[in-house]
Amino acid sequence: MMKKLRAAVIGVGYLGQFHAEKFAALPEAELVGVVDTDRKRAEEVAAKVGCPAFTDYRELAGKVDAVSVVVPTQYHFEVAKTFLESGAHVLLEKPITTTLEEAAELIRIAAERRLVFQVGHLERFNPVVVALSKHLTNPGFIESVRIAPFKPRGTDVNVVLDLMIHDIDIIQHIVNSRVKQVNSVGAPVFTDEEDIANARIQFENGCVANVTASRISLKSERRMRIFQPDAYITVDFQSKKLSVFRKGEGEMMPGIPAIQIHEENFEQGDALKSEIAAFLDAIATGNPPVVSGEDGMRALETALMISKKL
Repeated sequence: MMKKLRAAVIGVGYLGQFHAEKFAALPEAELVGVVDTDRKRAEEVAAKVGCPAFTDYRELAGKVDAVSVVVPTQYHFEVAKTFLESGAHVLLEKPITTTLEEAAELIRIAAERRLVFQVGHLERFNPVVVALSKHLTNPGFIESVRIAPFKPRGTDVNVVLDLMIHDIDIIQHIVNSRVKQVNSVGAPVFTDEEDIANARIQFENGCVANVTASRISLKSERRMRIFQPDAYITVDFQSKKLSVFRKGEGEMMPGIPAIQIHEENFEQGDALKSEIAAFLDAIATGNPPVVSGEDGMRALETALMISKKL
């Protein structure tokens, strides 16, 4: 029987509490602690998941095998670095860090110590994203919209690093080409950072992506449309629906080709549980993580390019 990994969650705010719940539920791990600078919050979550509470993450350095780091972005580097240097595998929430230099340093430390370093781009574990790959050939134009009502959490960074970075990661993953140029516009509304932004990303292989993100909308919407020579694909991340429209045989009317429509609906599932399970599996098997540190750094690089042009 494989020994359980000693795990901890650093930062148990809104999202961190869910990380703690998933670790506590997975048989591969033993949750040995949760950490939050707010003692009351740490104790509240610890009581729910049945583990000790801490207010200083350094108390757990060298005493755990794996951690989820779910602290504000400006603390990602120092917390992740502490645990990597102590020999722990790290699942770090997105965005990976605040600078490319910090990201490169974490990647270097993880590689030197042969540790799993996974970045929390959760949408990669959305079943509709997993299914999308089998329908892709050579995307030429991509349009994505990610809008949500205003929430105070996440406002330590602009909407590009808060929300748009999800779609940046997905788009770069499916296009698989270097970014050639970006143009962007945005505006702060409720915070000091941009709360709405639009970016046009041009890739070296010719693909162009038009990406919009807003955190001041009245509704939530997470959609993507992909156009390629043989098909038009729509993805609804919220309803977990994938639709593929292809040119079929014959004509629906003179001069207009028949269209074949393929639709798939997926169960809501639990993307966070899948993400953490994949992290633990990478540790157990030695396989690369689904979302590597390099993936996180690549998404950050593009997000910073977009932010600079706002």
